[in-house]
Amino acid sequence: MTVTGDTRFDRVLQIKEQAKQLSIIEQFAEGHKVFIAGSSWQPDEEIFIKYFNEHRDWRLVIAPHVIGEDHLQQIEKMLEGRKVTRYTNGENENVKDSEVLIVNCFGLLSSIYRYADVTYVGGGFGVGIHNTLEAAVWDVPVIFGPNNDKFQEAQGLKAYKGGFEILSYEDFTTLMNRFDNDEKELQEAGQQAGAYVEQLAGATKQILADVKP
Repeated sequence: MTVTGDTRFDRVLQIKEQAKQLSIIEQFAEGHKVFIAGSSWQPDEEIFIKYFNEHRDWRLVIAPHVIGEDHLQQIEKMLEGRKVTRYTNGENENVKDSEVLIVNCFGLLSSIYRYADVTYVGGGFGVGIHNTLEAAVWDVPVIFGPNNDKFQEAQGLKAYKGGFEILSYEDFTTLMNRFDNDEKELQEAGQQAGAYVEQLAGATKQILADVKP
């Protein structure tokens, strides 16, 4: 038996190299701090939307796990009259004037994370968190809910101080206020997230070296 590691670390680095440049996100994010929430569910959204309704200097990108019309309307209602653009309408609207961008399509999230200053990965208040490595590979801090014990990468990110568990709105507020007020802490947390991914890369090469003669 040979223990090699987890090939998912190599995969997210490969995805990073192949990431798309997204002009709609670039226009939306230009000149602003950007918070990107990926694969979010309602319990996640109730926490971070409440915060950003009060902190409007940040631009908010929401890529919900469920993109059915009922859920999209639910999110828009929670945003308390803020100017919202859906990604599929981005070509037809002036996204520079929008405060919130809702990604109502699939297949873009791994590329969207590149534009974040802080990321949030959903599912931690339900069945379990989604893919934290897709966000961490971009050298940005990753926030997630409490159901993460069975996810080794979440434990690794926490140990590296690049991933942060929250239990409540109060936890989220305390953490975001720290990031908002301390640029150095924000950058260091992001660097640690990226370092965690880089540190555990290489399993694919080792597997192939052992399998191929």
